[in-house]
Amino acid sequence: MKKIAVFASGGGTDFQSIIDANEKENFCEIAYLVASKPEIGAIARAEKHVIQPLVFDKTTETKGEFYARVAATLKAAGVEYIVLAGWLLVVPAEFIREFENAIINIHPSLIPSFCGMGFYGIHVHEKAIEYGVKLSGATVHFVEADVDGGAIIMQRAVEVLPDDSAEDLQQRILKEEHKMLPQCVKLLCQGKVQKEGRVVRILE
Repeated sequence: MKKIAVFASGGGTDFQSIIDANEKENFCEIAYLVASKPEIGAIARAEKHVIQPLVFDKTTETKGEFYARVAATLKAAGVEYIVLAGWLLVVPAEFIREFENAIINIHPSLIPSFCGMGFYGIHVHEKAIEYGVKLSGATVHFVEADVDGGAIIMQRAVEVLPDDSAEDLQQRILKEEHKMLPQCVKLLCQGKVQKEGRVVRILE
């Protein structure tokens, strides 16, 4: 069974969606929860499900030291895939090279719209509403050095309603994230995600 590590920076609802789906379908072993700071909600979720947390504490190490520690730990444990599930720290190119074509991310828009540096969290939905788009959604993609620029694995569209607030839109998109992300992790662990350049095919 494939081992994965999930990276999270907040409450961990995307992380929880993977835990819940995996408890039903048993498609991977969640070896680690990597947290961008102490005391976030995702850590409590990990501890509840006996998943080892690796936590970045900026008072004791640099980001470079943290990523080096995480890479060494994951390699030693045989982790094959990394899932960024609401991860707000930029992933350095060296780390990405160490796990080439093995890191996926979920982003709360239909890439290439409303993505890249500065587009994260509620800001994405504020910009979508401000621009007046009729559809937004979520994207799961491979991680490359270009922020949000990796090959797209899967997308789900969500209608933007006339009276939507950013929070309204965020919650509806989050529901789709919670369906799509576990599905992508399962397909990846089953060897059904085939990447050829920028084109990703889902195998039957």
